[in-house]
Amino acid sequence: MQYRRFGRSDLQISVLTFGGGWVGGLLIDSAQEVSNQALQQAYDAGINWVDTASSYGSGLSETVIGRWLATRTPAQRPYVSTKFRVEPNEPDLAGQMRKSVEASLERLQLSKVNVLYLHNQILADDSQTPEGPRGIHVSRVIERGGIADAMEKLREAGLVDHLGLTGLGEAPAVARIVDSSRFDAVQVYYNMSNPSAGWDSAPPGWNTSDFSGLLAKCRQQDTGVMAIRIFAAGHLATRVRHGRELPVTENAGNEAEEARAEAVWAALGESHGTPAQTALRFGLGCPDLSTIEVGMAKIEHLEQAVAAEARGSLPESCIEALRPLWNGHPAFVS
Repeated sequence: MQYRRFGRSDLQISVLTFGGGWVGGLLIDSAQEVSNQALQQAYDAGINWVDTASSYGSGLSETVIGRWLATRTPAQRPYVSTKFRVEPNEPDLAGQMRKSVEASLERLQLSKVNVLYLHNQILADDSQTPEGPRGIHVSRVIERGGIADAMEKLREAGLVDHLGLTGLGEAPAVARIVDSSRFDAVQVYYNMSNPSAGWDSAPPGWNTSDFSGLLAKCRQQDTGVMAIRIFAAGHLATRVRHGRELPVTENAGNEAEEARAEAVWAALGESHGTPAQTALRFGLGCPDLSTIEVGMAKIEHLEQAVAAEARGSLPESCIEALRPLWNGHPAFVS
């Protein structure tokens, strides 16, 4: 297993992170003994990070992880990150956060987590999009007395080691938060259907969310990067729809993502592993990614991911085959 430095935290973490989320669903939909087997198998393979959230299965993911962690000594446990959302129209954001984190720690059976992520989508200051349960304006994150300050107090209280941000929402707002250097880690959307976070600029007509320059900003701020949605909610991994393809970017419904995935498969063929392995190997080729979160529904998917990591990144010829898609294919540009 390859390990990379996780930004200014200086943690050496595996290039694969075990994703405990709803889209993969293994920890939410499986019996505890199956989840235990998967978590142990991942750890034995060298995966030293598990990512979850209070919202995954309404706390079930954290509970399942906590039961497994309780069977391990501290020296035999992976790093753990979790997430919280705030309801921006309710008072006492700091109180909401403290309550959420304490509940997460209780479920995880831990005294602290290595990274705590703010999981609301980030909106620009001049956005006309009303705040809601998934969105919060950037100013409320980095202003004096805002969310970042409240998260610092959680760190001072010993409940978290490092502060993180899920980098979704309006890209300029996310970039502004990264530039503030208030966060040690960012979850960045990155996959073959939308690798824009690694570009200087997107091609004209780019028809989904444009995160151009985000990875460069993370590099400048020495921010750890956890890549998310490497399979584009499953579209790059399989043609079978599982009903959990929740879009988190623009123009990312099933029809649009299926068209992008079909174009990718036509360009790359089947000689680089399964579709899921090919998608994962694409991410491994980006040096700005500290780790890639992998969502799984079955232990077999974990085994595929570990095998893909062993093969390493895709050859440059694959990237050359994808560039014409990103620059001119109608599935990617309008």
